[in-house]
Amino acid sequence: MSVLSAIGLGAGRKIRYAIVGVGDIAQEAMMPGVAHTGNSEITALVTSDSEKARKVGEQYEVTDTYGYEQFDDMLASGKVDAIYLATPNWRHGEFVMPALKAGVHVLVEKPLEVSTQRCHDIMEAARESKAKLMVAYRLHFEPATLATIERIRSGELGEIHLFTSTFVQKVDPANHRAHNGVDAGPIFDMGPYPLNAARYVFGEEPTEVVSATGVRHPEAGLGDFDDTVAVTLRFPGDRLAQFSVSYALNAFESFSALGTKGSIAMQPCYTYGKPLAHTAIIGQDVHTHSFKNTDHFGGEMKYFSDCILNGTDPEPDAEEGYADVRVLEGIVKALQSGSAVKLRPFARKRRIDTSMQKQTLRAIKSPDLVNTSNPGVGVDKVPKN
Repeated sequence: MSVLSAIGLGAGRKIRYAIVGVGDIAQEAMMPGVAHTGNSEITALVTSDSEKARKVGEQYEVTDTYGYEQFDDMLASGKVDAIYLATPNWRHGEFVMPALKAGVHVLVEKPLEVSTQRCHDIMEAARESKAKLMVAYRLHFEPATLATIERIRSGELGEIHLFTSTFVQKVDPANHRAHNGVDAGPIFDMGPYPLNAARYVFGEEPTEVVSATGVRHPEAGLGDFDDTVAVTLRFPGDRLAQFSVSYALNAFESFSALGTKGSIAMQPCYTYGKPLAHTAIIGQDVHTHSFKNTDHFGGEMKYFSDCILNGTDPEPDAEEGYADVRVLEGIVKALQSGSAVKLRPFARKRRIDTSMQKQTLRAIKSPDLVNTSNPGVGVDKVPKN
């Protein structure tokens, strides 16, 4: 029996999700918006914290809770159709591959994993499974981002030759991101945002990590990794992308795409919980457009559940996750070697479909968090994995 046959396609059918990893991103951002998707519901929680399982379960009237060691039991329970995976970056494959093998759909937070080998393993598991996998690039569904992509694709800015971005936040030294090295550091945690943006701005894949420079600020109280990193990438046609990420600076985010006829900038551009905006300059004319705040997380889950129910393939898929990790891995190598790193040739088969992916669910207020907290110091909402 196929996965779609097993869950049924009746009107009003909802995809049943297990939340795997009930930390800050799940509690603060994803779980509050599930109810208003109209096609999704939470039926199980997977966490190592029994008190968290009980209290969060009470918030959402979920009684089926499991420890991580009981993950296989949860997959075999028949009570879930899909998982939303929000464990630390380096534990994604550990749960993605058994879920796909069991025929359970997977919505996994970015990055897909922390090495291209692990991504290849996941991609192979996805090819062999009847279940679907989507990487949680929430901005692929966000109206301001999609409108920016449409303006770039329209040609009104001419040929885009330069992309620049800054994405920084001050991370609490007590957070797990400060104690698990480069795999939890700003390259893999924050780097996917400007990197993914550069790729959808240019519509192509980078060919070289020209340079990567990292520095450490002992006063920040962080672990054994570069807490601030600046990167330059080369794209086909001698186009350049430059971005900086940091765990040690006051929160700030922006990106700019500069072309032969004009430019466009977003600030804010990566955050959830506030309206995003863009400013386009065409010749000497300036146009600013602010967009309504939306529920990024509920929107991406709604889209993924629609894909499951309708039997369509989601974008962003496992290949999109790999496309970023191949570059992030190259950045780490360049950082370690102090030299440029050529990237193996790669062509993405799919791109964002701005006409089909926009989601406009209203923003949802976050509840009080149980045994977890936002990793940022002195900020209310920043993207986290």
